[in-house]
Amino acid sequence: MAHKLFSYIAFITFFLVFFHFSTSVVSQYPYGGYSYGQLDYRFYDRSCPRLLNMVRYGVWAAYRNDTRIAASLLRLHFHDCFVNGCDGSVLLDDTEDMKGEKNALPNRNSVRGYEVIDNIKADVERFCPTTVSCVDILTLAAREAVAMAGGPSWPVLLGRRDGISASQQAANEQLPSPFEPLDNITAKFTAKGLDLKDVVVLSGAHTIGYAQCFTFKRRLFNFKGSGQPDPTLDASTLSNLQTMCPNADSSNTNLAPLDSASTYRFDNMYYTNLVNNVGLLESDQALARDPKTTPMVNSYSANSYLFWNDFGTSMAKLGNLGILTGNQGQIRNKCGAVNL
Repeated sequence: MAHKLFSYIAFITFFLVFFHFSTSVVSQYPYGGYSYGQLDYRFYDRSCPRLLNMVRYGVWAAYRNDTRIAASLLRLHFHDCFVNGCDGSVLLDDTEDMKGEKNALPNRNSVRGYEVIDNIKADVERFCPTTVSCVDILTLAAREAVAMAGGPSWPVLLGRRDGISASQQAANEQLPSPFEPLDNITAKFTAKGLDLKDVVVLSGAHTIGYAQCFTFKRRLFNFKGSGQPDPTLDASTLSNLQTMCPNADSSNTNLAPLDSASTYRFDNMYYTNLVNNVGLLESDQALARDPKTTPMVNSYSANSYLFWNDFGTSMAKLGNLGILTGNQGQIRNKCGAVNL
């Protein structure tokens, strides 16, 4: 009982400080107005007025036990929106009739945080049954996760509805891969209505989180089939990574920080790492070498406030991709299954 009381008091203290911080940051974004199409910033003000507090508490409770969860929730949101739009499809479990996205190659044994969304959804259902979509919860959770890691907040339009299907094939085809050249990745972004600036800005999410060794190990031992490491990789960084990821299949699932300078803090060090040739993934380091993206990388490395503002703008764009509203889709009772 005492432990629960302490946790509640700790959260309230955190919330008061966080609320002051997040609202001051939000005011910097020149979105204006309250609605966009059928979405609205205050969509649940009457039907579920405690929603934001419940999402914030759920993310905070997960984050205090596992700081990695911030990066995981952000990635979960990105992987949802990038496959046929933001519809919560990544949350659906496989069925006899459907192979969903959870076991697609980019997601299997990699994407995590499902239980956090499930727990928040269960709390929300107790207070506001059949009212709030899983995809809206996920979209809000991604924002809260970034802010709790020290990053920006941004206004989130609400009123999305959940999809009723998922596609493993679509996830395999549409999600960007760290092995792809920048032109391929950019083409996948533009196919979604995003642009080259969004590629650079949203890649900045790699300022937090980890990557499995198999996603970058060829840079350490056999870069482009040469039998040698990537010659552009910083020598000290190369040595450290070779220790974390020995040249054996058994190390494939070992983890290395995407940003070793500030692994759990959302800042602009990701771009500074790229400028210094210590980016972890080939797809990340390519941003600092391509003439089209190098100026943006340099700008974000030099100006953290510019990165924060542009990140909020790009995340708002991401969250509005391919949404379902009105009578489309449904409000799932549980995020892992379509309502019968």
